[in-house]
Amino acid sequence: MPHHDADRPDPADLVEQALSRTPVFDAHNDLPTALRARSGYSVEGLDEVRPDLQTDLPRLRAGGVGAQFWSVHAPSHLPEPEAVVSTLEQIDAVYRLVAHYPQDLRVAYTAADVECAFADGRIASLLGVEGGHSLAGSPGVLRAFARLGVRYLALTHNDNTAWADSATDEPGVGGLDDTGRAIVAELNRAGILVDLSHTAESTQRDALAVTTAPVLFSHSSSRAVNDHPRNVSDPVLELLRANGGVIQLTFVPALVSAAAHEWAQDLRAERERLELPTGSCPWPRAPRPGEDPALVAKKYAAACAEPSDDRLQRWLAAHPRPEVTTVQVADHVDHAREAAGVDHIGLGGDYDGADHQPTGLADVSGYPVLLRELASRGWSRSDLEALTGRNVLRVLRDAEEHAAEPLWPTAPLS
Repeated sequence: MPHHDADRPDPADLVEQALSRTPVFDAHNDLPTALRARSGYSVEGLDEVRPDLQTDLPRLRAGGVGAQFWSVHAPSHLPEPEAVVSTLEQIDAVYRLVAHYPQDLRVAYTAADVECAFADGRIASLLGVEGGHSLAGSPGVLRAFARLGVRYLALTHNDNTAWADSATDEPGVGGLDDTGRAIVAELNRAGILVDLSHTAESTQRDALAVTTAPVLFSHSSSRAVNDHPRNVSDPVLELLRANGGVIQLTFVPALVSAAAHEWAQDLRAERERLELPTGSCPWPRAPRPGEDPALVAKKYAAACAEPSDDRLQRWLAAHPRPEVTTVQVADHVDHAREAAGVDHIGLGGDYDGADHQPTGLADVSGYPVLLRELASRGWSRSDLEALTGRNVLRVLRDAEEHAAEPLWPTAPLS
């Protein structure tokens, strides 16, 4: 870590000042999915520290979070109509979460709503759909999502859609086809940000060529630092600068560290060799009318429980998981700043979307740790404020101004 120059402001003081002016506006948190799996969408108990989660209200406060895009996610392997239903259930969970904790959370639809939430000491809660499969090819579904307050939509998740290529699937249409370009135009008209995380570089280039509004990457990192398919190349970061958009740097270990990515691949290969399951648990079903959410969650946990396998435990003992550090995350942030510019970077931790996070960033209380590392490298208060929230607020406002006829509600819930 660089030595702190006595002539520079103390990093801790600088971070405290920055967060008091511009709290963290994180672009991707998977708490709705975690609640679906672990509690049958019960939102009870989040006003206390929840060790089974990476996100709860006390730790959001400790992390200086003032606004959060909650990811309303459905797996991309689901049939598209099922994905629409699951996404609506996720949206419902966010609204129920906010209603249950009105002194801490407030639904936000616009940049002005976010700023009002800041002023009132509440955490602004926004919606981001993770994957174009959740549209089921329907402009009506897209517009309905906009009316429910969705403010970004990722064009793909882990699998291609019929009209856009994913970063982690085989090439399909070669980027965006005509339908994909039409969907980008419809997102622009509806004031929904185009999210390019999870997309192939061909898709990124096509989207940046046709969008009339700034875009964002809700949770990606720098490909020049770690050559992972989910990360963003320098040429695309340069295009992002010209577009006026923002990349929200993520903390996911495999995206941050080549060693962590290689370890995950080796673990998967070992599980295959041992003929053990290699995928994640099946998508949990939501409680049906009249069902006890806790019972549904308990049955899901039992179904997903993996019997202990001594052979795998021996492999894990011989091949410990590489720890990823805050310094490595800061390296990605620094590089993105260099490639795209300080006005085009933000944070998208992907908490409760990865089972293990970097040292010092284990949960949502960790943002100040990263910010102090950056301050020790010479980042100014203004630089830190650009990263924590000023840039994504600008992009959100720009998307509103580009909308032909905004479809979201006109006022936040109190």
